[in-house]
Amino acid sequence: MKLLKLVPDNTNIQFLKLRVPFFLLSLVLILGSWIAVGVNGLAFGVDFAGGQEVRMTFTQQTVAPIPSLREKIAGLGYGEPVVQEFGAPNQVSIRVKLPDDAAAAPDAAKAIGERVIATVRADHVDARVDGNDTVSGKVAGEFRNQAILALLAAMAAVSVYIWVRFEWQFGVGAMFALVHDVSITLGLFALTQWEFSLQIVAAILAIIGYSLNDTIVVYDRIRENLKKFRKMEMGALLDLSVNETLARTVMTSLTLFIALIPLLLFGPPSLFGMVAAITVGLFVGTYSSVYMAGPLLIWMGVTTNSFVPTETALDKQEKLAKGQG
Repeated sequence: MKLLKLVPDNTNIQFLKLRVPFFLLSLVLILGSWIAVGVNGLAFGVDFAGGQEVRMTFTQQTVAPIPSLREKIAGLGYGEPVVQEFGAPNQVSIRVKLPDDAAAAPDAAKAIGERVIATVRADHVDARVDGNDTVSGKVAGEFRNQAILALLAAMAAVSVYIWVRFEWQFGVGAMFALVHDVSITLGLFALTQWEFSLQIVAAILAIIGYSLNDTIVVYDRIRENLKKFRKMEMGALLDLSVNETLARTVMTSLTLFIALIPLLLFGPPSLFGMVAAITVGLFVGTYSSVYMAGPLLIWMGVTTNSFVPTETALDKQEKLAKGQG
């Protein structure tokens, strides 16, 4: 039985021929994304904006009914709630966003918490209240800053890793590709005003991981070809490297996309933002590995002779002694 090949062995797409217009397009998208973030801001969820937190224990159950709780509380009109296991499997933390007029009024915030409690107890009389507290915007802001630092640290660590594994030019290329991917994802959330929560931070970290994986595969092939084809023009060598890894890239992306489609179309609303972010990141991550990470090597002066070890005087003497000079 003949194996299915999504990309023929003799594929020779000249990706680098359009590197300048695509690079300019990427710069426009990055700039536009940050303008959108600056003008519209991000619609921070309870994790990053603060809100009312209710902690409850279901005394007659071993596991809290988190999916049904999330559905019930979402119907109260306070946005998408954050319902998580908190401690034991039958204990939960329920957080809802506070309206602007209630955020600065302790009594109004407490009343919203009581409404959440009443909604839960309508179906679960065994629910015991362990707390009904307001999470301040200051605390949530510190949480948000920590999440941003975590993303920056992840990107920096990735670039250092590639720098050590390859050369500094590769590290710069990888960092630019990651900035491109993260910027476009943030711009999407600024334009659509989808809720930006911890789930989206997790999605961005997944995008960084996917983009890094794809970039390293391409860079590995570029490094191999730099050793094999000393006289090949650099643009042609990059095209060859991308084409040689194209089958793996297409198969990986297609497999992941097939898994994301059902979640995107039929998944719960609480997961939509995260799945949408990963889906967008899947495409921009693949695009940046081809049109960002590769062409930057040319613009930073990398040639087929850039990493050839320089012959020292001692090397020449050893060659002469062996009669190779």
